[in-house]
Amino acid sequence: MMTLTSTDSIKQMVAAWLRQGISPERLALTLALGIAIGCIPMVGVTTALCMIAALALRLNFPVIQAANWASMPMQVALIVPFVRLGGRLFGFGSGREIELRMLLHLSPLQVFSLMGGLAAHALLAWLLIAIPAVVLMTAMLTVVLRRVPAVAEASN
Repeated sequence: MMTLTSTDSIKQMVAAWLRQGISPERLALTLALGIAIGCIPMVGVTTALCMIAALALRLNFPVIQAANWASMPMQVALIVPFVRLGGRLFGFGSGREIELRMLLHLSPLQVFSLMGGLAAHALLAWLLIAIPAVVLMTAMLTVVLRRVPAVAEASN
């Protein structure tokens, strides 16, 4: 008998969790953040960052993770462009100066430092693009989601 009530309360909590942040505006923000975070040029951190964003902003966790995971192919495709843009923005050149034979003459610590600098530049380039992209995606997705009857009904 006790497991039945605890099961019912778990079902109610999960149902409330799935409905959380389902208005067109909140859902659009959730999708935009999931896509933007999913494109961070650092593989392996996006799931945790989406979880933190969802908890901090009270967004729909399954939706932000679905958007994150759907954007992972873009993440891989955008790593090199972000590295090059970061290099140009921060005076490191286009990133083409790094050749394999140059890396072979460096110590492991120097290679690690060089790669860390490239990652930091790529992350800053992503940040410069992600902020306006989230604003634009949120605005466009809000317009689209207001036309979806199930989403528009949930916001009332």
